[in-house]
Amino acid sequence: MFYSGYVALVGKPNAGKSSLINALVGEKVSIISKKPQTTRDNIIGIVNKEDCQIIFVDTPGVHHSRNSLDKFMMKNVRSALAGVDLVVYLIDGTIAPDEEEVSYIDHIKSPKLVVMTKSDLPNQKDFAYDCKISSKTGENLDVLLNMIKERLNCFENPYYIFSPDEYTDKSIKYLIAEEVRENCLNNLEREVPHGIAVEVIRFFEEDEIAYIDCDIVCEQETHKGIIIGKGGQGLKKIGTNTRKFAEDLLGKKVMLKLFVKVEKDWRNKPQKLKNLGY
Repeated sequence: MFYSGYVALVGKPNAGKSSLINALVGEKVSIISKKPQTTRDNIIGIVNKEDCQIIFVDTPGVHHSRNSLDKFMMKNVRSALAGVDLVVYLIDGTIAPDEEEVSYIDHIKSPKLVVMTKSDLPNQKDFAYDCKISSKTGENLDVLLNMIKERLNCFENPYYIFSPDEYTDKSIKYLIAEEVRENCLNNLEREVPHGIAVEVIRFFEEDEIAYIDCDIVCEQETHKGIIIGKGGQGLKKIGTNTRKFAEDLLGKKVMLKLFVKVEKDWRNKPQKLKNLGY
């Protein structure tokens, strides 16, 4: 039998959604950071095996909306819940769910699994769950996949929603822009990264080389200085890490240029959000 369907990964910021989708797909489709609210858009990662094609939707972390970008993120969570066959709700195993989160889980109308993540870490909390996993060590990922398959549509012949050689619906430009943002998240001071967006303004490929220019958009002049860093070292580090990712992704040399622009309060400007793809 062949199993296929859509599965939404839902949970609070830093519950481990992006780590899980990358581990299951076997490719980097969603950026990872210890800072909360890393994922902004619904990102599809596709698991292709002999007996299944499972389309996982990595959603932004469930949180309260404070600006237009936050509202966009929570809208993506709601849309994902409305259009999937199964919801996998992730809870950080080191943080027990509070009453509000338990209530949120109880009110999910779609079929669901509650999964405890980060089982490799100490100080595990006690709460009700269907499966416990570690994306880092791979513990019980096969068990989780089997539990998911049991709850999806079943066909006598292979039923592919996407081509079996695809692992995400996102473009190369999107993946590279997100890689720039991940490096900003992981290399900059805490108050800066969530005021950052990245836009690919030029993408041109030849047989053996690709030319990529990106704008890093921030909200304050002081943030611009922090991103660039002393003697340009901050921007250089972001560029070096992103270039390696892009070269591995494209299989060719990459000439990458990064520019930093200030756009005050861009997170509350609908047209700017639209231009940036949010």
